[in-house]
Amino acid sequence: MNQSKFLQAINLIAEEKGLSKEKVIQTVEAALAAAYRKDYGNKEQNIKVVLDQITGGMDIYLLKEVVEEVENEESQMTEKEAQKYNKGAKVGDTIEIECPAPAGFGRIAAQTAKQVIIQRIREAEREVVFEEYEGKEGQLVNGVIQRLEGRNVILDIGKTNGIIFPSGQVEGERYRIGQRMKVLIEKVEQTSRGPQVVVSRSDAKLIEKLFELEVPEISAGTVEIKSIAREAGSRTKIAILSAREGVDPVGSCVGQRGTRVQAVMAELADEKIDCILWDQDPINFIVNALSPAKVTKVGIDEKSKEAKIFVPADQLSLAIGKNGQNVRLAVKLTGWKIDVESEEEEKKVDKTKKKEDSQEAAKEDKKTEEKDSKNTKKTKK
Repeated sequence: MNQSKFLQAINLIAEEKGLSKEKVIQTVEAALAAAYRKDYGNKEQNIKVVLDQITGGMDIYLLKEVVEEVENEESQMTEKEAQKYNKGAKVGDTIEIECPAPAGFGRIAAQTAKQVIIQRIREAEREVVFEEYEGKEGQLVNGVIQRLEGRNVILDIGKTNGIIFPSGQVEGERYRIGQRMKVLIEKVEQTSRGPQVVVSRSDAKLIEKLFELEVPEISAGTVEIKSIAREAGSRTKIAILSAREGVDPVGSCVGQRGTRVQAVMAELADEKIDCILWDQDPINFIVNALSPAKVTKVGIDEKSKEAKIFVPADQLSLAIGKNGQNVRLAVKLTGWKIDVESEEEEKKVDKTKKKEDSQEAAKEDKKTEEKDSKNTKKTKK
């Protein structure tokens, strides 16, 4: 390969791999230095290769540190020796001694350099991918399922693949090769095989990001998502607040004829979503969170953050939800422990209490009468 083609190849690699030309040049220089040290020098030498980016030519240098006492002749020299190359040299400096390129360096070094270049470029690619996605944790990306590896799902998410572990999958959701879906970047980490991007379909933050896409008021900041409670694949409750007077947060999220919330649900295989109005008053917030059930009475203990809720008998199953889901999501959404009972139960408790109070009062009256009677007898005597 002549010099001009060599530089063309470097430019092509940089463009194809999305790397900076400077990084590729540095990689090639390091590879050529390693090749020279292996075939024409020794491992203790510090070799530097500088590529001419215009002509494609190369200069080879042996680097030596200037020291008071030489312990390694391959990488060190005295101040007196250094001054033969640089009159102003002093201890601590590094001297560059130019080395002629050996006649056979081209073919042998090219093969060695090729292997190192491939390795270094792979490493550089990994660095670029890691840097690209490291700052995107918590963001939404589009993915296409590439393959299924056991219980793991591998997606193409752009410059790399993302992996959905079973913990990030939605129960009941089916995955097929070629399927397009939105996923949340949960974690980005370096492994021995390169960067690993863990994505999720079950994270509650996925709901928040989907609403940001569908609801301009959320992305603009006029509607704020205060909390989310999700049971992935089944149901989600989202508490929202308007940051601007006159803006209906629930209406904004639901959209005209439910178009916005339906768009989010469609992305989640029709997972049910309840848009709840957040309220600073815990009683109002708890009542809203138990929607669509109608609450008639609320008793709270702010110290323990416990609430007792009473609903009509015909609303009890609705308030609790199938397998306790509605009240469970309300607990997650509000952060309060919630106990739901029917009004009839409350009335029974009230009747029992009134009866007990009445009986207790009767006992007290009887005791008072007996006491008065004794006192009267003592007076007569």
